[in-house]
Amino acid sequence: MSSSRGVIWGRPERAARGPAPSLSRAEITTAAVKLADAQGIEALSMRALAVELGVGAASLYRYVARKDELIDLMVDAVMGNDLQFEIRGNWREDLRSYAQGLRAMMLRHPWMTVPSAGLRSLGPNTARRYEQVLSAIDGLGLRIDEMLLMGETLDAYVRGRALEELSEQEAVRRSGLDQEQWMRTQLSYISSLLESGRYPLLTRVFDAPVDPDRLKHGFDLGLERVLDGFAQMLPQ
Repeated sequence: MSSSRGVIWGRPERAARGPAPSLSRAEITTAAVKLADAQGIEALSMRALAVELGVGAASLYRYVARKDELIDLMVDAVMGNDLQFEIRGNWREDLRSYAQGLRAMMLRHPWMTVPSAGLRSLGPNTARRYEQVLSAIDGLGLRIDEMLLMGETLDAYVRGRALEELSEQEAVRRSGLDQEQWMRTQLSYISSLLESGRYPLLTRVFDAPVDPDRLKHGFDLGLERVLDGFAQMLPQ
C-alpha cells in the first residue's frame, strides 16, 4: 500500500523531532489485533483503537498515517507471531505444514481471511514467511513464476476453506443453533425434497453418516488433492 509518506516499515518509528512517543508500533498493533479478534475488522477504527489504548485518536496518526497502514502492521505481526509451520526438506510435508499452520492462524484471527485485510504488504515478517515457503520448493526444477503460482494457489485454497468454517461458525452464532439443531429445523422441508425422487445424489449425501469433524477432514482431503496437482507440475 503506497502513501505519500512511504511504506510504514521504511519510516523510523520514533520521529527525529518532537516529544518522545508514549506508545510503540508494537503496542498499537497488539491492541488492534486484540480488538479485531474480539469484534471483527469492521469494528476497527482509529477512534475505537484510541479508546482501547487510552489516548486521543489524533495522537495515533503520529504513528500510522491511516487505517490501511494499521492493517498492514496487524497482518505482518500475526504472520510473524502466530503462523507456525516447519520446513524440513520434503516439499510435500513442508507445504502441508504451512497450509495447516495458515488454516489454524486464520481460524484464530478470522479477520485475516477478509480480502482487503490480506493484501500483500510484504512487511518483514511476511517477507520472511514467503521466503520460507518458496525455499520448500526451491531446487525442484521449477521456474520462479511456477513456484509463486504454487504458493498463491495454496494460499487461496486455505483461505477459501477457512472462510467456509468461519461462515458456519458465524451462522451458528447468529441463529443460536448448532449444526444438529439447525438440521432439525430443516428436516421436514428436506424430507419433502428427498421423497420427491428428483434428487438421488442429494439423498445419498443426507443418508451418509454425519462426520462431527467434517470440515477438518474435508480440508485435509482437499489439501492432498492440491498437493497431488503440484506434483504434476514437477519435472520428471
